[in-house]
Amino acid sequence: MQEDLIQIRDAIRAGQRSAGGEMARCVDIAQSPACKHVFTRAMFDEALAAAAGARPDLPLAGLAISVKDLFDMAGQPTPAGSTVLAHAPAASADATAVARLRAAGGVVIGRTNMTEFAFSGVGVNPHLGTPANAAVTDTPRVPGGSSSGAAVSVAAGAAFVGLGSDTGGSIRIPAALNGIVGFKNTARLVPTQGALPLSTTLDTVCAMTRSVRDAIAVHEILAARQVAPAARPLPECRFAVAKELFQDALEPAVASAFDGALRSLRDAGAQIEEISLPLLGELPAINASGGFSAAESYAWHRRLLDRSVAGYDPRVAQRIRKGADMKAFEYIDLLRARADWIARMEAALADFDGVLSPTVPVTAPPIAGVAPGAERDAAFFALNGLLLRNPSVVNMLDGCAISLPCQAPGERPVGLMLWHAALRDDSVLRIALQIEQRLQSS
Repeated sequence: MQEDLIQIRDAIRAGQRSAGGEMARCVDIAQSPACKHVFTRAMFDEALAAAAGARPDLPLAGLAISVKDLFDMAGQPTPAGSTVLAHAPAASADATAVARLRAAGGVVIGRTNMTEFAFSGVGVNPHLGTPANAAVTDTPRVPGGSSSGAAVSVAAGAAFVGLGSDTGGSIRIPAALNGIVGFKNTARLVPTQGALPLSTTLDTVCAMTRSVRDAIAVHEILAARQVAPAARPLPECRFAVAKELFQDALEPAVASAFDGALRSLRDAGAQIEEISLPLLGELPAINASGGFSAAESYAWHRRLLDRSVAGYDPRVAQRIRKGADMKAFEYIDLLRARADWIARMEAALADFDGVLSPTVPVTAPPIAGVAPGAERDAAFFALNGLLLRNPSVVNMLDGCAISLPCQAPGERPVGLMLWHAALRDDSVLRIALQIEQRLQSS
């Protein structure tokens, strides 16, 4: 298990390590084959210089952070994993999230690769190459998306924090597939200013880390708030496991890891109840007109698509163009239907401390099966739908969720997702800290 940010930060403050030495180690990894296609813009020299003069008393103490390519950084364009924006004007200021991480002592090691314009959960990029999953090396496997490079940077050891975004699972999917922690906060808690949008309704700015305690520390920086210290001990927690949707078509390895995690939590005294949640079955009808991501991305991209469609990933362009067909009344109906659905979901889950589910139903498959090419489009879209299915429920709920590893040692990574409704972030984080400790000790 990798040393986490808190452990290294404490060692720096005790004089046992240095921020400069830690950055040098991160840069070595970032330049290694493990991080091929991870960075769209390396900032290694600047990072080494900044870390050498970092203040150890700050929360991030000069340690390496990576930034997804859709966030503004002063003096640089924001391509968002594309080629059509590669020569866009440079940003005049850092995105709010980047500025907050830097003010807390984080040092940016580089911009990270992503699905073009964040529109896929697989992580394939035909323009810039696809980073291979850092947790399994038997064959190049998908990293998950859209925050693909951010996940690999953390899992490979090149960064302690991978700043990304989550619109339908883009933090939790790659976290699950790479065996790290990904926390999606309630969207309104972290400003999206300076982040190129996919869906203004669903976009969430958040991060991946090496541990839950790191996730708590980073969320406090990004949200400019303190996470409440109190949480119920596991024996007093009551968790729901939905019968519908979340456990459909699980790969055997995922089913085994999920069952093992539930068994371990039950052995620790947690109350886990399988419940029927028929509200999940309403989502296809609610989104039948196309959903928020298609409509809102088309509103942003329509003129750029008209000018530069040949430069787009065809799979991304296809999904964006679906938004052209949504009518104004359908969009308004979608807003109303979502609000009603959220109210009924919150009532259904009110008596539980959280819901437990597999983050995604499969482990990372080989990149070769979904690489760019029309002959693999069907396989790509099938995998994309599978990967987005579970985590996207939480975005529709306007909720919060964390994915943490739950597989047995030596197995491919599997994510356990703990989630709840909006503004239950503190409880989810504090309970996840206990779950992580239990799973690591069992």
